[in-house]
Amino acid sequence: MSATTAAPPRTRPSIPPAVLAAFGWIAAILAVAVFAELIRPYGITQMDLRARLTPPIGFGGTWAHPLGSDELGRDVLSRLIVSIRISVTIAFGATTIAAVLGTTLGFLAAHFRGWIEQIVLMLIDFQASMPFLIIALAVLAFFGNSLPLFIGLMGFYGWERHARIARGLAIAANAQGYAAAVRQLGARPLRIYFRHVLPNIAATLIVAGTLSFPEVVLLESGLSFLGLGVQPPMTSLGNMVGYGREYLTRAPWILLSPSITIVVTTMSVSLVGDWLRDRLDPTLR
Repeated sequence: MSATTAAPPRTRPSIPPAVLAAFGWIAAILAVAVFAELIRPYGITQMDLRARLTPPIGFGGTWAHPLGSDELGRDVLSRLIVSIRISVTIAFGATTIAAVLGTTLGFLAAHFRGWIEQIVLMLIDFQASMPFLIIALAVLAFFGNSLPLFIGLMGFYGWERHARIARGLAIAANAQGYAAAVRQLGARPLRIYFRHVLPNIAATLIVAGTLSFPEVVLLESGLSFLGLGVQPPMTSLGNMVGYGREYLTRAPWILLSPSITIVVTTMSVSLVGDWLRDRLDPTLR
């Protein structure tokens, strides 16, 4: 009787420490965004003129204003918490709009082909060739600004990426057996694409969304920094940076905390997106 050797157990790949730290930071940012109204110690417009330009803890400040205060005595920590909520809402809403719009147009191009596909590809090329910042500046200068309009405008950023991915993967799925089998059973195109094709390509689209999210955060911050994004009395991370630049030499803590939040958040989402791409993209295995 020959002895058989048992196959060694498969070990699941461990998550790198940097990715774990990124997951932790993202979870903390989402918690702050959800419970902002409960955890902020002051109102974002509440002034304390006796505590004007108070430095943060460790630099001569007090626990009444752990991250310091601005020239009107408004608490920087409270404004930072609300800014995180607004910026995350804009980025999440814009990324969702871009993903839905791009995926739908990609499916239309893959299904109809012909002149409809050419129109979609022409729109994709136009969007990719036109600097989005110029379009955003023109729209905001002409129509004014409100939060729903701003989120909708940001939603037109990056949709062409999702459209390209959805079109290519849908064409590949149509050439495979499962889509053809469902079609032969009499399923409608809407059911084929959103019930059978979409779940098979969702991983790649999610990865594309994680890569678009930090880009939207940076774009929103840039527009708010220029004064065309979120308008007072509402606040956002870019709005805080743009406001604090006037006090860079006297009170740098006003813009340092939102700047650090923007950098760490975008870097964390990018790390998670790269890790998900390595785990979910079958072409990289």
